Amino acid sequence: MASKLLLITVFIFDLIAFALAVAAEQRRSTAIIKQDSEINYNYCVYDSDIATGYGVGAFLFLMASQALIMVASQCFCCGKPLNPGGSRAWAVILFITCWVFFFIAEVCLLAGSVRNAYHTKYRTVFSDNPPDCQTLRKGVFGAGAAFTFFTAIVSEFYYIFYSKARDSFQTFGGEIGVGMGTYK
Repeated sequence: MASKLLLITVFIFDLIAFALAVAAEQRRSTAIIKQDSEINYNYCVYDSDIATGYGVGAFLFLMASQALIMVASQCFCCGKPLNPGGSRAWAVILFITCWVFFFIAEVCLLAGSVRNAYHTKYRTVFSDNPPDCQTLRKGVFGAGAAFTFFTAIVSEFYYIFYSKARDSFQTFGGEIGVGMGTYK
């Protein structure tokens, strides 16, 4: 039987990671070009950098939830053998899918956080070409949030199917020899 406490804890971690990723998408940095007439140049002014912190927080919460699931399932490769059948097949498929979605989500969140924290320090003397105020593209944190959501769903199902396959395994115990008790 799958641990309900573990499933609830992982769900809460994934929910927090998803909320932080959505908040990061909503609050990513924007920039405007300002002119300084005294010194005669243009420069970029960025607004708050809170999205970087939200992205890093989402990254860490998602990593913690994945670590909990993998420790509880002993990373699928260690521990008690699994019963052959549909539950084990689904556990294998969901295990692989979970790691793919996790990797994509973590890359989006980490790359988005790094890119959002980068602020152009470029200045230009008054000219026809304004400075290039580089900002994070729209949707990077959104993609991280979407794959966080997918990871949350798939990892929960993975653990349920893994637990079902693990708990239904029966050893072929008993006597080692051939039982001849009834043929006396």
